[in-house]
Amino acid sequence: MTPVPLPEEVAHIIQLAIAPVFTLAGIGALLNVMANRLARVVDRWRTLEGGLEDAPEDLRRLAVMELGVLDRRMARIHLAISLSTLAALLICVVIILLFTGQLTPVPVAQAVSILFVASMVFLSVALVSFLMEVRIASRTLRVTRAVLGATPKTRR
Repeated sequence: MTPVPLPEEVAHIIQLAIAPVFTLAGIGALLNVMANRLARVVDRWRTLEGGLEDAPEDLRRLAVMELGVLDRRMARIHLAISLSTLAALLICVVIILLFTGQLTPVPVAQAVSILFVASMVFLSVALVSFLMEVRIASRTLRVTRAVLGATPKTRR
């Protein structure tokens, strides 16, 4: 029969799980930002696609070029969201293992370490993908300014 954990042991388990929970909250905030960016890209895609049939040839060519850029952005955001979600799921498993490891005689320290490192690797790759999406969007804005002949007042 397994011994019932003491309240101090449960408190210790909760303390151990706090860091991964904060990481999970941070990933959730990032997912929110990424999902909002994806929604804006999808909205722009639908707007361009909807006006494509009636557009003159020169505007149609510009719209098709922009749709290509939007497609690349959607692919990057989708990858970032997928990897961030995978990282969050691994953090959830880490939290489960932390509790399970204290309540059962199964050693979980190595699994917790490996899963946490894997989660951070997935999150890092997700952030790189997100950065690439932001760079694609920024370059598109610069091209638009150049096409319009406008010069920015301040350079960043």
